[in-house]
Amino acid sequence: MVFLNVITDRFQEGGSLGMTLVLICLLLGIYFAIKAFSKLKSDLPTFMKYKKLVNQVVLLGLVISFLNSLLGMIQAFDALEATGGADPSLVAGGLKVTLLSPIFGLLVFILGHATTFILTWI
Repeated sequence: MVFLNVITDRFQEGGSLGMTLVLICLLLGIYFAIKAFSKLKSDLPTFMKYKKLVNQVVLLGLVISFLNSLLGMIQAFDALEATGGADPSLVAGGLKVTLLSPIFGLLVFILGHATTFILTWI
């Protein structure tokens, strides 16, 4: 239960909109991977389509996560500019929040490409 609370807190800290879009890409990647596994032996063109969709949707999740990161950095620099000083704790907190989204996006990307590697290998 504590692990779920930590994950939920990090998800919200990373920016709800961007992290939700990356989560949707993860769920779509899982859906397309399941569809690809179901078409593995029967229909080759449909299998290839779903395999390509897995790659594309996880790449989209990675790009969205980096866009979310850049938007977070802009917000952090705006906050620094508004306060007029560079408090180290403020900078460290902003950098932590900025890095949460790309970590999630990279996780989605690695899982998706590992899945397509397995689909290719089978």
